[in-house]
Amino acid sequence: MRPSGRMLPLVTDRLSSLDASFLEIEEQDEASHMHIGWAMVFDPLPEGGAPTVERVRAQLEPRLGAVPRFGARLSAPRTGGLSWPRWVPDDRFDIADHVRRAVLPAPGGQAELLEWLADFWSHRLDRSRPLWELVLLEGLAGERWALVTKTHHCLVDGMSGVDVTNLLLDATPEPPPRPDARDAAITPSAGPAPRSRAVAAAGAAVALPASVARAGADLLTHPRLAGELVRRTRAVAELAVRDELIGAPHTSLNVPIGGSRRFAVARADLDGLKAIKRELGGTLNDVVLAVATSALRTFLQERGEPLPARGLRAMVPVSVRREGEAGALGNRVSSLFVGLPVAIADPAQRYARVVAEAEALKAGSQAAGSDAVVQAAGLVPPALHAVAVRTAFSPRLFNLTITNVPGPPRTLYAFGAPMREVLPLVPVFAHHAVGVAVVSYAGGVYFGLNADAASVHDLDVLSEAIESAVAELEALACTSETYPPPAVRRPR
Repeated sequence: MRPSGRMLPLVTDRLSSLDASFLEIEEQDEASHMHIGWAMVFDPLPEGGAPTVERVRAQLEPRLGAVPRFGARLSAPRTGGLSWPRWVPDDRFDIADHVRRAVLPAPGGQAELLEWLADFWSHRLDRSRPLWELVLLEGLAGERWALVTKTHHCLVDGMSGVDVTNLLLDATPEPPPRPDARDAAITPSAGPAPRSRAVAAAGAAVALPASVARAGADLLTHPRLAGELVRRTRAVAELAVRDELIGAPHTSLNVPIGGSRRFAVARADLDGLKAIKRELGGTLNDVVLAVATSALRTFLQERGEPLPARGLRAMVPVSVRREGEAGALGNRVSSLFVGLPVAIADPAQRYARVVAEAEALKAGSQAAGSDAVVQAAGLVPPALHAVAVRTAFSPRLFNLTITNVPGPPRTLYAFGAPMREVLPLVPVFAHHAVGVAVVSYAGGVYFGLNADAASVHDLDVLSEAIESAVAELEALACTSETYPPPAVRRPR
């Protein structure tokens, strides 16, 4: 199926240094796959069964103009040299290359689904084409079906809410027709509005010596910019101390990994997590981190592994998008490095420590430090940028990644069928054997566990431990008259 005569509206713009870093991670280690993904599971169509792949393509293609980079490829398959690759129109674009059909082996239960997802997400995207794939997966038990995506991290950051599947989802079973987006006037994304010329120069895709000099001159002549420099310098110092003096402990979570993956899922009720937050204090993200802490404690114990006295350290991505950037492509994220006190035996004290740690980090400047490091890396020539990337994603800095993305609170539909659950994927980096992605949707919370197949044969232990940790905290919330300590409780 070749595209129609109308060309998709496309932008031509250069990758940022952060976007390019996800390409470089793959180039440095063959075992790292830097794509994110979703498996969206649907009930049967009103007329029964699943849509045809031709129907999916026909509905998606005219809407692709709303996300023009999904019709663009990289100008060069690798980074390096004197400039970053650009997004350029793919003259050979054929939607059939990106949207295909697959059938789950019988009986189409969770075991078959998770095995299929693990295999699908174990393979890299072809860099000679636009960096995304969508599979219509049929054969799920009860005539259910799924839309499964694989999108490179250099294209979207997973926290912006932008993905090709959004173009197929509707708020009602019978939505009004959408306009054909292929004729839309698309202008290149301007990117984040810079707070200053100096900050803009720090985030420039190609930073020549002259631009660096201009940025330095601005800082010398503008006190407000000098204050910004001081703030960022302190933030970077805080991050450096954490990295060099208080490095993440070595555990079995941080070993050389291969290219094959295992995937597992744990489920929770959003109202239950909200009740925990209401009774024990903190935020929903704190509840997720506390659940992960308890589950990882059990996981390490089941492996017969000593619990690190200082705890594990999780990299928790945080969005730094400004108002009006919610739908922009590319990456606008920073990171918090949160301690997970797995060595604390008492669940109430463990929860209290997680909340206190998260509150201290949010009040501090660590996220700004991470963002400043990334922006400063934009001043480094692309040929040398890979060295900074290797440091930024080292197991010395963190043990695993935990993402938490709030999804739509109400049921969404595709082709009139309700979407029942969303299973999320976060990539794992070199020497990081496990990643945890969490998404809420329509009253449910889904923990997607991505792991190295060779070193994490016991991933089911972690998924079961997550569900047990939720139950433990729900029980604790019922006795909240005494727990946690008053210093952690917040007004209702």
